[in-house]
Amino acid sequence: MADRNARLAALMDEGGFSHKSLARAVILAAARSGVEITCDHTYVSRWLKGSIPRGDMPRFIIDAVGRKLGRQLAIDEIGMGDAAVNAVQSDLGLDFADRLETTTTTVTDLWRADLAEAEPLVRALPDSAAWNEASLRWLVAPPDGELARSGNRSVGAVDIDMVRSTADAFSMLDGKFGGGHARRALIQYLHTDVRPMLDGKYSDTVGKQLHSAVAEALMLAGWMSYDSGVHGIAQRYFIQALRMAQLAGDRLLGGSILSAMSHQANFVGRYREAATLARAAFTGPAGSLTPQMAAQFRAMEARALARLGDEKGVDLALTEAERQLSKRTPDSDPAYIAYFDEVELAAEFGHCFRDLGRSVQATERGANGIFGDGLNNRSDFFVTMVQAEAYINQGEASRGFEIALSGLHLGEGLKSARCVQYVREFQGRITVGMQQAAEFRDFTEQARGLRLWQQVGGLR
Repeated sequence: MADRNARLAALMDEGGFSHKSLARAVILAAARSGVEITCDHTYVSRWLKGSIPRGDMPRFIIDAVGRKLGRQLAIDEIGMGDAAVNAVQSDLGLDFADRLETTTTTVTDLWRADLAEAEPLVRALPDSAAWNEASLRWLVAPPDGELARSGNRSVGAVDIDMVRSTADAFSMLDGKFGGGHARRALIQYLHTDVRPMLDGKYSDTVGKQLHSAVAEALMLAGWMSYDSGVHGIAQRYFIQALRMAQLAGDRLLGGSILSAMSHQANFVGRYREAATLARAAFTGPAGSLTPQMAAQFRAMEARALARLGDEKGVDLALTEAERQLSKRTPDSDPAYIAYFDEVELAAEFGHCFRDLGRSVQATERGANGIFGDGLNNRSDFFVTMVQAEAYINQGEASRGFEIALSGLHLGEGLKSARCVQYVREFQGRITVGMQQAAEFRDFTEQARGLRLWQQVGGLR
């Protein structure tokens, strides 16, 4: 038996609502969102007894009560927050929704459930079918209608700049300290500050810009969640980011999100899905595809093909990535892809050649993939550990241990599940014979005091 909803009852008293008048106000709130619903006094009675309505109904209740009281309300204030989290379904966020309102509600529910560490999401693994459906629907879906809305709060260019600038700040923290450092703070910002903007008042032009900015922020949330090892949540953020980009009519951003999905799929061992997602990213923007983005998408395809052992495919994809990158100009690409330059591409060469067993080429090409600027510590860590593996694979264990030690020092300030996995993979390259060498004993003596080595547990 659910507990009585005292919070909603108190708000009804404050606003002078009867059961019937609240039901009518909720119907009007739904109509303002373009939704026709059924609601009467018996629904309200069930809510007061503790029942939590499904779908968009809590949002319509918030709108109806908030308008009467003259203030913005949160779901917790109407007494439905905790119960809504407890009622989270395991498929939340996996759907590429048809309607704007459904997407907004889904994103809101995701943020709330994530902050509450809802168990169905925390424990969830990536769903290959969800990747496939989202990418296909993005490829073939017709453009959405206008995004103009008539909410209470006016949203303009300054608000969109605020969202982008805040996301940029979190992106910097992500690259320098890892996704685990500020992931929760980003989600809290999106839930508290960005959510009301989506229900605000704006023109179609501003609406498209807003949804594009939110899509970028959701993509960052996906990256940080992926880096933190919560892969089910990461997949859901990427899918909802893709839907937001589609609403904004931003095909280039949609391609970039698919590329991020490919990166995650490759990391969790879904190599064929990773290759397919990278190809969808390359194909989807069609004539609007820019050189830098084309290079990054082909590099992601090469990563997946390398894991599949397709040497010819890797060489073709990397050659095309180099060719595309050489065509870029200062103004040819969106700002969010500016990071992908010759240094990043060199890192991709290193990863691919390592996975193909071409260790000499991995050390030669991958050595140029280190930034060394103190702002891209995680990227530098990845490249360093790939270099260490490649040297070990060549039989130069001493050099490999030396490089790995420098990587572990880089990782001291990183909170990243991916970094832990790189150390684990490096350990997997160390043979029993190598462990007998004095160089290995010297290495472990120094490594055992470093955080990432401790997290993995060292070698026994």
